[in-house]
Amino acid sequence: MTIGKNVGLYTNMSTRLLFKRRIVVAEAAFVELIAWQLTQPVQGCRHLFKYRLALVAGGRCVLRYDTEQGKGDHRHLGSEECPYQFSTTEQLLAYFKRDVARWIDENPS
Repeated sequence: MTIGKNVGLYTNMSTRLLFKRRIVVAEAAFVELIAWQLTQPVQGCRHLFKYRLALVAGGRCVLRYDTEQGKGDHRHLGSEECPYQFSTTEQLLAYFKRDVARWIDENPS
């Protein structure tokens, strides 16, 4: 899974879309990667990013890293939810890529 240099930047008032991609990773699975740069942090976060990185397999979300008002940065794995310590967007993508590869290895089609 790679994010190419040709991912476009868009502006929308006080946010800037950094990337929005959907990538097929297996026969019945894809990842969706969306991130925005904000002018103010989401409640519960110290950084200026809002993101949603999801692995969807068999029509359901099985892994997701996201930010949410009041919850801040967190990760969903199946029905479990735990906090995530955000450092950089590059590190976030690396952790997500690692977890996607692990999920695919543990859940062959």
